[in-house]
Amino acid sequence: MSTVDPSVTELMTSVFADYRAAVPDPVPGDPELWRTLGELGLVRLTGSEQHGGSGAGWPEAAELLRAAATHGVRVPLAEHDLLACWLLEEAGLTPDNARRTICLLGDDGTAAGVPWVVQSERVALVFRRGGTWQVTDAAVPDLDVEPGTNLVGEPRDRVSADTGRFPGVAVPDALISRLLLRGALVRGVQVSAVLDRIVELCVTHASDRTQFGRPLSKFQAVQHLVVDAAAEAASARSATEAALADGTEFRIAVARSCAGHAASIVVRNAHQVHGAIGTTREHRLHESTTAALAWRSEFGSVRQWDELLTDRATQSGRRGLWPLVCS
Repeated sequence: MSTVDPSVTELMTSVFADYRAAVPDPVPGDPELWRTLGELGLVRLTGSEQHGGSGAGWPEAAELLRAAATHGVRVPLAEHDLLACWLLEEAGLTPDNARRTICLLGDDGTAAGVPWVVQSERVALVFRRGGTWQVTDAAVPDLDVEPGTNLVGEPRDRVSADTGRFPGVAVPDALISRLLLRGALVRGVQVSAVLDRIVELCVTHASDRTQFGRPLSKFQAVQHLVVDAAAEAASARSATEAALADGTEFRIAVARSCAGHAASIVVRNAHQVHGAIGTTREHRLHESTTAALAWRSEFGSVRQWDELLTDRATQSGRRGLWPLVCS
């Protein structure tokens, strides 16, 4: 995977660090922060330059998502840029500067757990008509929206729509498959980022906290908890980086499976290391642990990704399994 200019990474990190220093208890989707990100060219980071984007790629987008997740900042950067605006451009539509999200409706015209609808102005709406996938750029007031949230407090809304009201642009099935894989990869990047943050918090707490006259880091049981968490987080990060470099369904499935299983162990160990203080709202541990548990089940559950990998492995057979794993 190509590297990102260190100055770009530093900019991304500093904008979120400065924001959290100024706003210790931020509101998801803060409009002031969104404006700042827009002025810096980060809202449409990967959009084509002819349509007002910055023309960056997945490496830069991944760094931006990591920076936001690490600092506990909740904004729909991925949903707006990597999913909704990307899909509209691929469908031949030109997105404007309105804040967007993505929604894939079921055959009954509804969808649950749709991210950020109540804080968006428009929705890249995906639905089937006459056996073909259709895409339209819908205004939020034209949809029936029932607000909801996920574990970490981000909007996850229920959407209903009369698709007959909307003009649609027909798109191939392959494009929607790519959309769903992009969404899965986004969540993999975010989960792996917060797992690294959790391990960082564990190391700091174990080093600074004293019990029975010595730091927690000197207790073997605590060392085991931190090391196991670090190993799981590293596994998730490595698999996610491979998926970013490759982008195939198999690699993304591996990344999501690794990150999903790692989340269980890292979250459990982190709360054991921190004890009661880690459950308080004042401590920032919960920002990362709840995010890891919420995001790992979006754009495909851990079980779904495990089943996909199992199917691919059994279909490859004895001779094809090793080439599949090493590809």
